[in-house]
Amino acid sequence: MLANEKLMKRLIWGVTVVVLLLVSVIFNPRIMTEPLDLGIDTGFLPSVNAGINFIVSLLLIAGFFFIKNKKVTYHKNAMLSAFVLSILFLLLYVLYHLTNTHTVWCEASPVSKGLYLFILFSHIGLSTLIVPLTCFTVFRGLSNSVEKHRKIAKITLPLWLYITITGVLVYLMISPCYL
Repeated sequence: MLANEKLMKRLIWGVTVVVLLLVSVIFNPRIMTEPLDLGIDTGFLPSVNAGINFIVSLLLIAGFFFIKNKKVTYHKNAMLSAFVLSILFLLLYVLYHLTNTHTVWCEASPVSKGLYLFILFSHIGLSTLIVPLTCFTVFRGLSNSVEKHRKIAKITLPLWLYITITGVLVYLMISPCYL
């Protein structure tokens, strides 16, 4: 194993642990007893994040079709754009949840609570896996480890796409409850 690859693996796992700890902190009511007041209204961020998820979904689908048609440069651009937008999503997601109370299910939503909770929990559960998967997939693609990239991308793509699509669905289902 090359020294750079070993360093990247440590970095990716380190980032993963930091992200998981940060998200755990913002959802722990014993730690986050009330939202932070930064002096700005961040209440609009869920709709921005839903838009980001929608765009990332389109980029992932485009990237898949580009690589199937051997348009490697277009594939790389689409996937790197999806990756950068996903990082932006994560930063805005954390900012929103640091500065707002958690939105809970309300009866105003036209969707059944059971369906909402199933989609939400599958979305959250798979989201814990996607940070290291996307990082390893991007790293292997950028380092021209084509076979390793291809192998992990077959797992990463469907999960990443599911997460972005269900992210939009979760927003649409709970959006009547944002008040």
